[in-house]
Amino acid sequence: MSGRQHSQCQRMFFGLTNLLVTFQAIMNGFSRNMIETGDIVAFINDVMVETETEEGHNNIVEEVLRRIAENNLFVKPEKHV
Repeated sequence: MSGRQHSQCQRMFFGLTNLLVTFQAIMNGFSRNMIETGDIVAFINDVMVETETEEGHNNIVEEVLRRIAENNLFVKPEKHV
């Protein structure tokens, strides 16, 4: 890679000093419209969904999971409640 090229990290490396801020920016970036409409609240590694119906809840969760996968992130099922 020459000095004129740049690369974009796809994963956060250990020792990243602004890890929480960086991850929050990623979450805000791919879920901005869902945050603005009040469908979700994203805080660092937590995504909270508030809906009137179970069907609406399931639709939003599916959309959030789709966006997470599209951005090469993943979830740990054992951490979900």
